[in-house]
Amino acid sequence: SIFAIPIGLGSAVYLSEYASEKTRKIVKPLLEILAGIPSIVYGYFALTFITPILKNIFPSINVFNALSASIAVGIMIIPMISSLSEDAMRSVPKEIKEGAYALGSTKFEVSTKVVIPAALSSIISSFVLAISRAVGETMIVTLAAGSSPNLTLNPLEGVQTMTAFIVQVASGDVTHGGLIYKTIFAVGMLLFLLTLLMNIIARMIIKKYREEY
Repeated sequence: SIFAIPIGLGSAVYLSEYASEKTRKIVKPLLEILAGIPSIVYGYFALTFITPILKNIFPSINVFNALSASIAVGIMIIPMISSLSEDAMRSVPKEIKEGAYALGSTKFEVSTKVVIPAALSSIISSFVLAISRAVGETMIVTLAAGSSPNLTLNPLEGVQTMTAFIVQVASGDVTHGGLIYKTIFAVGMLLFLLTLLMNIIARMIIKKYREEY
């Protein structure tokens, strides 16, 4: 999210306020195509492309590592943030922006002090949707981060996310009603509660900053 939100929002501002109509008609569909790429493709991309690059920067990095997976997940959710935020910015009434220009504001000032605040509720919605997608992502982290149950804050080491854990243990050999069987549902419930909590917080923020025209 730290990687994806600034880039996604920046590209949305560019498409909405700076890009020509011709450029927007080319770039916007490309972003939407990227959003439709299967996550397993991003997983192999992280493993075969991002990790070797990181290996040159951090020689001690493991083949399966959290950093590579995080970057790939960030790349995956950028189109979602960019596309939804750009739609929200373009829905801001033209009269408001023209009024700001008439007062002598620059394009950057209009973008950051008028357009973004006016579309803030929808922009936050795009952030929450993208983060929820990242939290529930399975294939990228399974392929790139590995399946080692390693509790660490070091992004250069392999880790196992909750979704990767479910993938690993949810096999046909799991005994119905057993400890592992119950653990799968416990982890799934935790994922559900995390997503629900994020949506509740987002609804509160959206309700506070919603603008109606």
